[in-house]
Amino acid sequence: MATLSSGDEELGTIETNIPARLDRLPWSRWHWRILIGLGTVWILDGLEVTIVGSIAGAISAKGSGINISSAEVAGWAASMYVAGACFGALLFGRLTDMFGRKKLFMVTLGVYLAATMATAFAWTPLFFFACRFVTGMGIGGEYSAINSAIDELIPAEHRGRIDIIINGTYWAGAAAGALLSVAALHIFSPLLSWRVCFGLGFILGLAILIVRRHVPESPRWLFIHGREDEAEEVTRDIERQVMESTGAQLDEPDETICIRQRKSIGLWEITSAIVRNYPKRFVLGLALFIGQAFLYNSILFGYATLLSTFFHVATANAPYYLVAFAVGNLVGPIVLGPLFDTVGRKPMIAGTYILSGVLLLITGYLFKQHQLNATTLTISWSVVFFFASAGVSAAYLTVSEIFPMETRALAIAVFYAIGTGIGGIIGPQLFGRLVPTGNASDVFVALAIGAFLMIIGGIVEIFFGVKAERRGLEGIAKPLTAVESAVRSGASRAGGAARRARPHEPRPQPH
Repeated sequence: MATLSSGDEELGTIETNIPARLDRLPWSRWHWRILIGLGTVWILDGLEVTIVGSIAGAISAKGSGINISSAEVAGWAASMYVAGACFGALLFGRLTDMFGRKKLFMVTLGVYLAATMATAFAWTPLFFFACRFVTGMGIGGEYSAINSAIDELIPAEHRGRIDIIINGTYWAGAAAGALLSVAALHIFSPLLSWRVCFGLGFILGLAILIVRRHVPESPRWLFIHGREDEAEEVTRDIERQVMESTGAQLDEPDETICIRQRKSIGLWEITSAIVRNYPKRFVLGLALFIGQAFLYNSILFGYATLLSTFFHVATANAPYYLVAFAVGNLVGPIVLGPLFDTVGRKPMIAGTYILSGVLLLITGYLFKQHQLNATTLTISWSVVFFFASAGVSAAYLTVSEIFPMETRALAIAVFYAIGTGIGGIIGPQLFGRLVPTGNASDVFVALAIGAFLMIIGGIVEIFFGVKAERRGLEGIAKPLTAVESAVRSGASRAGGAARRARPHEPRPQPH
């Protein structure tokens, strides 16, 4: 157990079986509501990224109301969005661990709503870039808060496939963004078309905000931070709803965990737990995130520009190709997701990363040799990203479940920020400059870099991956606040059922 910081306020010690109670729940209507309230946010991210990629030409067109080039939209605006996402992930990730999952996933969605609406009224490149940065902040914060909440509320048996499918819904947003772009470009004038697209993102986000109000705080977060009565109340309400919708009778689990509660945990202790206590897992997270971030951000932000530059696809028609590309990315996690819980995390993550990297190298070479047209390139990339999307979705699952509960949101933020900062900022800049040259060899270089980084990520997974399938979170990584973990018959529960240690009980020695 990590050393307790003298500045942190300790509250007491409890023994609870709440994690075991949450993990033994059958799938129910309540879990579907959680998926809708939390998981649909990735649709917003896909919508944002694809809209910008699809209508880069429209934003830069004459009469758009803003003096900006398509290269600036695909390059600087994309990089500002990613930079904002990195900053937002780190900022809101830390706040999520401090103040709870629910408070922050409401705040981050509010930040997104305000910024995306402001984008629709941008009149100068500088204001447009600023709006994209703040929009990214909201989405980056969502990654930390939402993945933490989902992992802590979904039963262990279903956690892998559900998390992967939820992250894959990004591509439902991408397809929707592409189709909305087509409609807007054909219906509205250059001044209004791109603004309407951002306004539609606001409307969708507002609907999600309304649904999300009913999602509870994570009981795991509550009992660690001294609010065991609330944790018990939330857990009992979840159990009641599950029993009412499924008719199942829930047995009382014997497995308990002993927690020394703390009001706050120092940033240094959290960082040390991630880097010092789990060095191999830290390297694994970096490898998975850098590869996926470079691959996706470099290609997606400049896809429409590539189609118009090399295949002379009209700006108004480019979104159709993005829809086909998005379908392959969406179907991959849905079809392959269950295998991450049955076949296992390590073989599936390693396999999807390596296979997608090899396939991308092949399609990149064919592109360089001018053997592909706009249609065959899109079909080829749809196949590549059928596998890549499932693997990348599993990367978010991996870093959210292989570190202690107290570090979960910040761990997600750190890997997202580092990986996306390297791949997501450099990628669009590199790809955005190589595509307009019209030289297929230059584009192949960018594709090869992304492919090799994915292959490296898969190799690292083989050596450092964690067998986390169908295991409870506390069994994968022991909480920093855990004093001991015991299995006891008839163990008492948190709240009305938690056994709180007496004040004079000796403090366990850290190690």
